[in-house]
Amino acid sequence: MQPLHEQQCQHDESSRQPLSAEERDALLAQLPEWEVVNGGKGIRRTFVFKNYYHTMSFVNAVAWIANKEAHHPDLEVSYNRCVVTYTTHDMDALGRNDLICAAKIDQLLNVGQFG
Repeated sequence: MQPLHEQQCQHDESSRQPLSAEERDALLAQLPEWEVVNGGKGIRRTFVFKNYYHTMSFVNAVAWIANKEAHHPDLEVSYNRCVVTYTTHDMDALGRNDLICAAKIDQLLNVGQFG
C-alpha cells in the first residue's frame, strides 16, 4: 500500500466512511507521534518550536496542506507550540483523510526548517 503521505484526500461518498478500530490502528503505525483522542474520533499531535516565527511558519505550511487537500484541522497556537487535531466533523469520526493530512504534516518536519 502507498504510504499515507503520498496519498491524496478523497471527497466522494466512499471517503465518508469512518475507519474501523483495526484500520485506524494499522494506519496509525505510520504516525507514531500522533495520539488517538475523543474516544477514537480524532488524532492529535503537539509540535514544539524554537520561537514564534518557526511556529507561525509551520502553521502557514499546515494551512497550505489543508487548502490543497480540502481537509482542515483544528489548531491551537501559542508562542512556541502548535497542537494539531484532526477529525472528520461531518461524520463525527476519524477518517482516512485525517490520517493522510497528518502524514503530510509529519513530512514537513523532514523537509522544512521549523527549528
